[in-house]
Amino acid sequence: MQLSTYKFSVLVSIVFISGFAQGMLLPLIAVIFEQDGTSASLNGFHATALYIGILIASPFIEKPLRRFGYKPLILTGLLAVILCFAMFPIWKVFWFWFVLRLLIGIGDHMLHFSTQTWITSNSPENKRGRNISLYGIAFGAGFGIGPLMTKLVEVNMNLPFWLAAGLCFISFVIMTTIRNERPETESARAAGITAIDRYKDVFKLAWVSLLPPFAYGFLEATLHGSFPVFALRNGISLDWVAVLLPAFVLGSLVFQLPLGILSDKWGRKPVLVFSFVSGFFSFLATYWTMHSFWILLSLFFLSGMFVGSMFSLGIAYMSDLLPKYHLPAGNILAGISFSIGSMAGPLIGGSFISWFEGGAFVFAICGMLFILCLPILFMKNNQSAALKSKSA
Repeated sequence: MQLSTYKFSVLVSIVFISGFAQGMLLPLIAVIFEQDGTSASLNGFHATALYIGILIASPFIEKPLRRFGYKPLILTGLLAVILCFAMFPIWKVFWFWFVLRLLIGIGDHMLHFSTQTWITSNSPENKRGRNISLYGIAFGAGFGIGPLMTKLVEVNMNLPFWLAAGLCFISFVIMTTIRNERPETESARAAGITAIDRYKDVFKLAWVSLLPPFAYGFLEATLHGSFPVFALRNGISLDWVAVLLPAFVLGSLVFQLPLGILSDKWGRKPVLVFSFVSGFFSFLATYWTMHSFWILLSLFFLSGMFVGSMFSLGIAYMSDLLPKYHLPAGNILAGISFSIGSMAGPLIGGSFISWFEGGAFVFAICGMLFILCLPILFMKNNQSAALKSKSA
């Protein structure tokens, strides 16, 4: 079944508002805790609650989707997010907020997993990259605008939480206007296998497509979590950091749709390899330009252009490699891969900053891009096609 323009627009708008709420929450809680004197390590630990929620929800989310369909799962996820945002002002306690953040991670994953699977399942192959790119742009734009709401704390500390809850409630109301659908039913041969066997099949068929979501999670979390520390230790001012990171986000938004369209035309693998190689050289060049603001700004923008589409390109690549009835399981594994990358990024980046001097942080990013590019480069397309045909 094809996605109607209205239905696609509703799903994309929900993803935008979710990205907005998520992008606002990260710096908002960090600022509030910093003002209260919470240590940087505890502040960073608190930020992992969102990703822990994603990992907790992942094994249990596919079965309800197949049974009830996309719409009920999206509405449930939105309701969980609305209630959690509304409860933040009630009790400002570290562990209470940790639990709320974890529950937001679960709710967010329910709606992202459902919208992602809905779009990938019902997009024609020649427009799949374009549609997933628009999905990525919507989330990225919301995620980029969200931190601007941190300023509202100066008016009233609770105002950002109320705003996020209100916008999510609007999404909930809009979502009720579209008709429910269910994922494509499995073949008779596949219907009796367990969830673990299904994940094994997905991994066997499309493991290489899980690398770009991991790379994107690694890069996004490392840049936002570790780059400010690296910058301060290498004489780069926070004023520069405040401009460089948005430049990376802007680059990813500007070029995400063109790369998606190019991947529809030329294939996912060539575009992914191009993105990895270009991102590698863009980040590597920053090693020699640390004290030239305009060159560094250009390189961050270029890096965003090349690597900012990796999540959406990876999802489109996975959709090409899998039968439709395996897409729910595939999207779950893609979400897990992204979360693991997001948790590993600051750990590896921070370790390189602590252990080595100079530009070791840059080499950590470049090394990860190089390692993850190799399997994609040498993976044979005909091997994937053969595996796919065997499981059909």
